[in-house]
Amino acid sequence: MPLKINNDLIGMEFDPVEVEWTSKDTMLYALGVGAKPDDELDYVYEPKGPKVIPTYAVCPGLNLMLGVVEKVEINLMMLLHGEQTTTLHRPIPPNAKGRGVAKIVEVWDKGKAAVIGLEGTISDDDGPIFTNKSTLFIRGAGDFGGDRGPSTKGVNVPPERDPDHVVEEITLPQQAALYRLSGDPNPIHIDPEFAKLAGFEKPFLHGLCSFGFGCRAVLKALCKNDPKNFKSIQGRFSDQVYMGDKLITKMWETEEGEALLQMETQKGNVILSQAKVTYKP
Repeated sequence: MPLKINNDLIGMEFDPVEVEWTSKDTMLYALGVGAKPDDELDYVYEPKGPKVIPTYAVCPGLNLMLGVVEKVEINLMMLLHGEQTTTLHRPIPPNAKGRGVAKIVEVWDKGKAAVIGLEGTISDDDGPIFTNKSTLFIRGAGDFGGDRGPSTKGVNVPPERDPDHVVEEITLPQQAALYRLSGDPNPIHIDPEFAKLAGFEKPFLHGLCSFGFGCRAVLKALCKNDPKNFKSIQGRFSDQVYMGDKLITKMWETEEGEALLQMETQKGNVILSQAKVTYKP
């Protein structure tokens, strides 16, 4: 029997999960988040490495998240990705075998929704590679008598000045269909009927896909396009992106090795908010 969402889930640990990926997986991910051979050849061409886009970490991390969906009573139609933090302990190797361990670190009652926070680390024989923290926003699962959680108002708000860097890209009509091949099969992103049943006008882009677009922008603007200079990225998914939308990534350098980040579409709606990146300047 799946477990009910309540505070008793906090601290729940999941069985270790064996994970494995190859350079073919990392290159497919790079294409799924918009990488182009003309200026990002090192990410999509094996004789050049390939280098691995740091947010590829979310793909093997999804194997850990699936443990929650399997053991906790969650309706996929009501599930949205709330926030994501990805921290690299070292550059991701293009080929690896490892093990992931995860646990539930927070459960919040938002009234009309529940929020579950999951943290997981994936390691290989050389030690930890990366840690992900994800929050799952489950509509209609609140009112179980739990704490609403701390306010995040005012956290990672960009300064009132022009950004130091702006990167703009247009998503492809097939962007979600391509990205889902990296392991995020939720039909809400490709099946029009499923999306309508879930209350949306049509399928929309995975939040983690736009997260990858944002990471690529950070690599270009702040990391000399070298993943060795990247440390972490975090943000909140605050609105939908539809295929064909332009993604506008704005960055404000706030101190050495830190920048605030905000992503918008051509319509002006903010789709990644309260975002922050750390890197080696």
